[in-house]
Amino acid sequence: MSPAADTRQSIVDAVLRIIGQDGVAAVTNRRIAKEAAVSLGSVTYHFATQHDLLRESLLHFVTEETRTFTALADDCSDGLDLGQAVEVVARVAGGTAFDDRHIAPFELYVQAGRDERLRAAAAECFAAYDRLAARILGQLGVPDAERMAGVAVALVFGQQLRRLATGAPAEDLVDALLVLTRVAPEGPATP
Repeated sequence: MSPAADTRQSIVDAVLRIIGQDGVAAVTNRRIAKEAAVSLGSVTYHFATQHDLLRESLLHFVTEETRTFTALADDCSDGLDLGQAVEVVARVAGGTAFDDRHIAPFELYVQAGRDERLRAAAAECFAAYDRLAARILGQLGVPDAERMAGVAVALVFGQQLRRLATGAPAEDLVDALLVLTRVAPEGPATP
């Protein structure tokens, strides 16, 4: 990477750490400069507005998540048993601890709900989650895995948010997904 690209990446990484630690409202140019160990002028040189900072941070996160989930989905294409599916879910859930990297996405997705200019980036990430979920559900023999993927992703996000807010154990997520695989409907939903 070039020095300018390195600086830009340091700024984006700092923004994600700040968001994970203290939320979107804590993102200030001075704090970013300190956290990234760059000059204040570097922050404003690389990102003209707060929106640009948040958008770039979300896009960076999406790119990393998409790469990770695409690789996981590709790994699932050769067959998957329930034990392997549980292992993949545990990797997606990020283990047992929430660190800044695992908290920041919740903040960014909420921000995307407030700022329609961020929604396309958020939609890209959820599409990657859906692809992985569909592949895993299909490998487990869940009928209509493509349609159930969004439900599984919503369940994972809801359980992750619950874990974040209450300290609930990661095992609750696995249990919830196992229930989903047992109660998945056989055919298309009827209105």
